[in-house]
Formats: sequence, structure tokens, C-alpha cells
Amino acid sequence: MTPQKPAIKKLYALSNEGHKFAFNLPLKNIVKVNGREYSVELREDEKYGVHVLWKNRRYPVEIVRTKQNRYEILFNDISHTFTVETPVSMQRKKVLGTDRKKSSALIVRAPMPGKIIDVLTREGADVVRGEALVILEAMKMQNEIQSVVSGTVTRIGVKAGQNVMKDDILAEITVK
Repeated sequence: MTPQKPAIKKLYALSNEGHKFAFNLPLKNIVKVNGREYSVELREDEKYGVHVLWKNRRYPVEIVRTKQNRYEILFNDISHTFTVETPVSMQRKKVLGTDRKKSSALIVRAPMPGKIIDVLTREGADVVRGEALVILEAMKMQNEIQSVVSGTVTRIGVKAGQNVMKDDILAEITVK
């Protein structure tokens, strides 16, 4: 007789901002918002494609990218990136996080998908809060991505002409 793995009854979705959302398995078509339950359906048809039906409104859903347990989806044309974790992996993250020294480094991420037009700084350069680091073109608009802290640029993660997705690393700054 072969031992069976214990059935996973709960999973967690972790957003890039650290928000944790628990959901029970098997999935049901019920969503709780502020303690109130709502019926939700995931549908697919030729006219609307894949969409969520909630309160008689359609919200388009598209999986943009997946890698292991990391997902990027477009929900109602808004990009969301998250990981799906088991209770064991959540405990592992907690244990690993307590041993890690607090880093004084800040990672600057792309706020939206687009194309890098220009990199305005270099590794080793000192920057001040509000100084432009890169120019990111998105939807035919050029956006200055600025440093939110003063410090030293320890890494540049992009180069001019490169396409980036939301949350890709643009630069890393060691805070002074």
C-alpha cells in the first residue's frame, strides 16, 4: 500500500505588495467581500472570450504570463501579479523571512508595461529623492520613473530599447 499525500484544502494568493488572500479547495463560485457572500462565475464563449460574471456584469480575464507558481493576469484590463502558495510554502516563506537581515536596498519596479526609452543614471551613481532614473514609454506617453529615496544606484536592470512588463526590476538603490 502506497502512502497518499495529504489533500491540500487551502491555498493562498500573495500579491507583489504582500497582501495575502486565502481560498479553500475545492473552489466554489462564492466570493466574500466585507463578510458578505456573492455568486461569481467564470465563463468562456466566442463573443466575450474568458470573463468573470459578477452581479450581472462581465469582467474580461486574460492570463498574460505564468512561471512556476507566479502568475500575471489582466482582469478588467488591469494587470495583477501574484503567486499561489500552499500552507507549507507560506510557513517556509515566514521562516526564511525571519532569518533575513533587513535590507537597506530599494528595488524600483516598472509601474506598467512599456519600452525603456532612456536610462538616465548608471551603477555607482548617487541619486536624490525625485531624480529621474529611466524614461518609460507606455501608450505613446513618456513617463519619468523617479527615485523615491536618496542613495546609491547599485544595479541597473534595463537598457534603452528594452521592453518591460509591469513589476520588472528597473534599478536597485542602496538607501543612505
